[in-house]
Amino acid sequence: MEESPKPGWIERIGAWLSHDDELETRDDLRAILRSAQEHGLMDRDALDMIYGVLDVSEEQVRRIMVPRAQMDVIDINDPIDAIIPVVIETAHSRFPVVDRNKDDVIGILLAKDLLQYYAKSGFHLREMLRPAVFIPESKRLNVLLREFRASRNHMAIVVDEYGGVAGLVTIEDVLEQIVGEIEDEYDFEDEEAYIIQDKGGRFRVKAVTELEAFNEAFGSHFADEEFGTIGGLVLSRFGHMPKRGETTQIDGFQFEVLRADSRRVHTLLVEKNGALPVADS
Repeated sequence: MEESPKPGWIERIGAWLSHDDELETRDDLRAILRSAQEHGLMDRDALDMIYGVLDVSEEQVRRIMVPRAQMDVIDINDPIDAIIPVVIETAHSRFPVVDRNKDDVIGILLAKDLLQYYAKSGFHLREMLRPAVFIPESKRLNVLLREFRASRNHMAIVVDEYGGVAGLVTIEDVLEQIVGEIEDEYDFEDEEAYIIQDKGGRFRVKAVTELEAFNEAFGSHFADEEFGTIGGLVLSRFGHMPKRGETTQIDGFQFEVLRADSRRVHTLLVEKNGALPVADS
């Protein structure tokens, strides 16, 4: 006689939930899921992902969008020779294109479309633009994700109640609320490295780098009584959970957030005036 397959954690949790007559709110559901994780019915990653799904159904775009002041944009009036260095430096795959004379977003440029500039004569940037999608700040993330999937768009321009541009949001921003930070061009190829020299004398530094190690590498003197990591120190200076692109100055060092999600800062870009040798880390 063949044995029936052992039920997976989803089926086991479903059976557990079906016998819980007091499950009335999301908090009740979270408590049940947390208890299921503690009893070994799922691992922590699975629990965090389910929490992320619940959060996406509750959160609005305004919480995760990149604010207008931090958007990397291209001006349709700039010459192509001025645009390409911006594309290379920021390393995004999509850019809102604006007409600063009209203070308006007129379309989206895919970086790969710039290859046609080198492939043929008579290149016209305006003809390369894709239509921009505009959404309100109040749109729910789960609704936006469904629209992204249906339309195959990966970026939307967020507008405020007066129709002005408030920021932008990408499908990656929404997915990161479910699965956590998605690795990008700022990730460390060597997972064991904590400090890597970047171009222009700057350094990419993992936020979990201990202050003692940071001080040794950079010759700084940050006290570590209150904060154990450089990320903790920088986060305390911001006073809020910063988004990618935000910067702060601490004792002559400039810290720019390269990677962050709604829960933590992951990677910092560190710069100090003048040449700055760094010890092996």
